[in-house]
Amino acid sequence: MQSLRFRLSLMMFLQFFIWGAFFVTMGAYLLQVFEGEESLNSIIGSAYATHNWAGLLAPVFVGLLADRYFNAEKVNGISHLLGAVLLWIAAGITDPGTFIWVMLAYFMLYMPSLALVNAIAFANINDPDSEFPRIRVWGTIGWIIAGFIVAGTVLGFVQIPLLSWFTGVESNIQSTNIPLKVSAVISVLYGLYSFTLPATPPSARGEKFDVKQALGLDALKLLSEKNFAIFSFSSFAISIPLAFYYARTNDFIAAVAFGEQSPSFMAIGQMSEVLFMLAIPLFLARLGIKWMLLVGMLAWTARYLLFGLFPGSTALIVLGIALHGICYDFFFVTGQLYVDKKAPKHLRASAQGFFNLLTYGAGMLIGNYVLGWWGDRISLDGSTMEGWLAGAQSFWVMPGIVALIVAAFFFVLFWDKTTDQETPSEGAA
Repeated sequence: MQSLRFRLSLMMFLQFFIWGAFFVTMGAYLLQVFEGEESLNSIIGSAYATHNWAGLLAPVFVGLLADRYFNAEKVNGISHLLGAVLLWIAAGITDPGTFIWVMLAYFMLYMPSLALVNAIAFANINDPDSEFPRIRVWGTIGWIIAGFIVAGTVLGFVQIPLLSWFTGVESNIQSTNIPLKVSAVISVLYGLYSFTLPATPPSARGEKFDVKQALGLDALKLLSEKNFAIFSFSSFAISIPLAFYYARTNDFIAAVAFGEQSPSFMAIGQMSEVLFMLAIPLFLARLGIKWMLLVGMLAWTARYLLFGLFPGSTALIVLGIALHGICYDFFFVTGQLYVDKKAPKHLRASAQGFFNLLTYGAGMLIGNYVLGWWGDRISLDGSTMEGWLAGAQSFWVMPGIVALIVAAFFFVLFWDKTTDQETPSEGAA
């Protein structure tokens, strides 16, 4: 059993290491490789939007193939081997449009694998409630380690110049194509490793495929209940400003505070996420669903105001990054718990799919295009300290205000206490 848990934990580690190694720094890389291109901020937003487009279509891919025809571990292996080729190709592209199309193709392979690794894990453990969190946390650790390796340091205290040794590049690795190539190499190794994972046959072999069910649209009927409708709209709307954080925080903090060490400091957000994840049952017991969700939304506002109003303060920038644990856990994890309690048993899977469709799909998709448009509108120069210091207030305060408006809307209209008495005990279990 220990051997199986190790194998599944390594699967999660590699899965998220690949994503974390290039995704956090992709904006900084695009600023360099496409320097001088018109509408550069929109190019960055469009590049990050590719994973949202793929996320919208991933349930169809998984439903058609892994759920009905092929073992999940084999589909996962093939996806990452093909993905490695696309990442390596992307690392050599100098045309923005071509880069965006190649990244869309890559994420069409990668995003479905997020569901595949969960399916592999759940199918091969006996007690998901206790075992899965201990396996899944290694994904977050993989993301954190990827940031340390790309930055070549652990928060500036411990130097780990692995990439410098291998590549001969001594500085500013995050602004080169090296992170993309690292992810490509690890993706090859992970793809091969996937074929050694426990066999996970199709769970719905012979069943008719339903696109509506795969996308979670069966849960639309839940919108007839007022509080669920308000929650759903708020989830969609708050995900629009969320996109600003993922796409532009790294190049922002690289310019104004941490330079080439910025990916290491971005990992503070994931470390905070782990800590607050452990504290969710305690907070739920004290605050309840509504206040947990509201605090999560307000943390978005606080983070963006810290970035926008105090771009010269390293301490406040670190605080803004550390708020990621509250932003993510208090809203998304609590939101998943709320959806689980509100949906009838036969609609729970669809309802969770609908929640993901609204947030990581539609909400963040729109957010990535908005951040590109907004950056170009205010003529943000994200490649220099001077550019960020001049544009930080305009760029970051806008999504902070949007998050505050969504929080106010939610606070005034959402009054659902029917789940608060059950959820804390469920979360503690």
